[in-house]
Amino acid sequence: MRLRHAMTAALGALVLVTTVPTSAVAATGQFRYTYTTDEGYEAVGFLNDPPSGRCINLKGVGSDDLAPGHSPKNRTGATAIVFLRADCEGAQFFSLSPRTGGGSERMKVRSVVFS
Repeated sequence: MRLRHAMTAALGALVLVTTVPTSAVAATGQFRYTYTTDEGYEAVGFLNDPPSGRCINLKGVGSDDLAPGHSPKNRTGATAIVFLRADCEGAQFFSLSPRTGGGSERMKVRSVVFS
C-alpha cells in the first residue's frame, strides 16, 4: 500500500516538473470606449487582444479622479465585465457579450476584465 502511494506521488511530481508553461490567454479582438481628453476633445480608446483574467484600468479614464469613459464596445471573443470604478472595484459593473456587446453613452466605464 505504501509503495503504491509513493509511486503515485512520484508520478504526480514528474508530471508537475515536466509540464511546459503555456502562454498568457488573450481575448482576441478589440475593445473600444469613448472618453473626453484633458483638452476637452472626444477621443476613442481601444485595447487590441487584451489579456484575459486581469483587471485593466482604461487609458484616459482609469482613475477615479478623471471623468469616466462611456459607450464601451466589446469586439473581442471573450465576455467583458466593465466597471464604473478603477481597479475593477465596486458594485456598479456590467457584462458585455463577446463580439456584439456594447453600451450607450449612459454606460460609464473606468476599468474592464475579460473572461
